[in-house]
Amino acid sequence: MIPEPGDVNRDVNVTETFHLQIDDELSDKELKQIEADDQAIQTILLGLPEDIYAAVDSCEIAQEIWLRVQQMMKGSDIEIQEKKAKLFNE
Repeated sequence: MIPEPGDVNRDVNVTETFHLQIDDELSDKELKQIEADDQAIQTILLGLPEDIYAAVDSCEIAQEIWLRVQQMMKGSDIEIQEKKAKLFNE
């Protein structure tokens, strides 16, 4: 049976797939990687337009953000090339 949207009595099955580690459980290398990834994420997010930021806000690692941004910006490159072509043809 499919529950109706908004049904407050429906069961939501959530499987626990991982264990969040605390800093004491991580190696120095892992801690440094986490810090570097956090810095990379902040650097990437600072330069994004609002619409793209909204699309990548849920990403957890910098590489995932960067790949999604690249994919979304490809369309922009084509639009820029088309605009330049129109200018040269006028």
